[in-house]
Amino acid sequence: QVQLVESGGGLVQAGGSLRLSCAASGSIFTGVVWGWYRQAPGKQRELVATIISGASTTYADSVKGRFTISRDNAKNTMYLQMNSLKPEDTAVYYCNAHSRYTSFNSWGQGTQVTVSS
Repeated sequence: QVQLVESGGGLVQAGGSLRLSCAASGSIFTGVVWGWYRQAPGKQRELVATIISGASTTYADSVKGRFTISRDNAKNTMYLQMNSLKPEDTAVYYCNAHSRYTSFNSWGQGTQVTVSS
């Protein structure tokens, strides 16, 4: 069983930076898509960024050029570097790992990011 634990959220002023971490425990196999999602109050959860095989990345248009997703396979940890933060980035951020080939799908507990104007 895979468990994901996020950390690194907090309160930051607009224009500031935060780095989120997602540590995975348990057996991680190949073909897994890693991603960050966020959910703001009263809104649906949305995809922020994904990374596959440690190299192929995708980003939501709203965060392109400001956020960077990465993975350290040796540490089994995923990161989201968030720069030039805006108040509209305020949300609970969740990490996710799911398989493209099986029913495996795991979520972290979420970490709050609040950007003040």
